[in-house]
Amino acid sequence: MTQRPQGVVTRGTTNPNRLRRVDNWIVATCGDRLRTAADPLVVDLGYGATPVTAVELRARLAAGVRADVRLVGLEIDPARVAAAAPAADPPRLTFARGGFELAGLRPALVRAFNVLRQYDERDVAAAWRTMTAALAPGGLLVEGTCDELGRLGGWVLLDADGPHSLTLAARLGTLDTPATLAERLPKALIHRNVPGERVHDLIRALDNGWRAAAPYAPFGPRQRWTRTVAGLREAGWPLLDRPRRWRLGELTVPWSAVAPR
Repeated sequence: MTQRPQGVVTRGTTNPNRLRRVDNWIVATCGDRLRTAADPLVVDLGYGATPVTAVELRARLAAGVRADVRLVGLEIDPARVAAAAPAADPPRLTFARGGFELAGLRPALVRAFNVLRQYDERDVAAAWRTMTAALAPGGLLVEGTCDELGRLGGWVLLDADGPHSLTLAARLGTLDTPATLAERLPKALIHRNVPGERVHDLIRALDNGWRAAAPYAPFGPRQRWTRTVAGLREAGWPLLDRPRRWRLGELTVPWSAVAPR
């Protein structure tokens, strides 16, 4: 029996290259998990009103990880599934109706972006459990949000044991202050940017570090951001990534460093 899709229809806003930052991070960070997967099946959950970001994710994974990646785009709205059909390229790229239950699929990787942002915070944990329970053994879930043009974003990496890390990412050429990253925190954290919460401490430390790194501004925003993040590490923040990722405008910390109190 086909499972009833779990969730509600989202606004569906999307744009070409909106998810380029998280896609490139997935290639770099989750690529090994896909390379060793018996079945390199990927689900793009809630791809939106057009399938453009699903098409882009499949292309990036095929070019950067393995050519035989199969991607299934899932949407609750049957009209969106029908609209995406002309972009399908079976078996490499297909579209189907589904929600948090992942339509009975057992993917090695799920990208769920700008979906939970439209839910209540109290719904996040259950959605995470439903999605991770459907993963193939060793599978990964990347859940987060970004702005309309993909200049600011934040996402959580999870597996069957729960959340492991938080990544913040920005287009450095348009970044005024790291404080604006708070607007694009994942749903589990966006209401926690208040005094007393760990993620508030992180955003505040980033903002203070950005101001302290102002002397690096003449050398460009990349140098200023790199100095800012290096300062966080020197201050004791347990960063999981290296300067190579910092130079791309990223920062990754363990979930334990930002988890709601």
